[in-house]
Amino acid sequence: QVQLVESGGGLVQAGGSLRLSCAASGRIVSINVMGWFRQAPGKQRELVATITSLGTTNYADSVKGRFTISRDNAKNTVHMQMNSLKPEDTAVYYCNADVIFSSPYYGRRNYWGQGTQVTVSS
Repeated sequence: QVQLVESGGGLVQAGGSLRLSCAASGRIVSINVMGWFRQAPGKQRELVATITSLGTTNYADSVKGRFTISRDNAKNTVHMQMNSLKPEDTAVYYCNADVIFSSPYYGRRNYWGQGTQVTVSS
């Protein structure tokens, strides 16, 4: 069993910063892509940023230049520094990971965290 646990959400004023973290645990062999998605009330879940095991990053146009994703492969963690936050960034942010695991059998599966709320006030 693999689990993703997020932390770092909260309430911040517009223009402020937050740092989200996600730690993957379990019988993990390797993780290919890790990323962050978000879902605002009444909207579909959308991609925010992803990062491969080699460090290649991809960002939604709406966050380019403001958010920075990073990861620690040895610790199976991914982080996202969010600067210059806007009210439209308000959403539940979900960690996502493409995991190769070794128990109870070898396999590959996409996992989601439970989500962390980010609220940006104007």
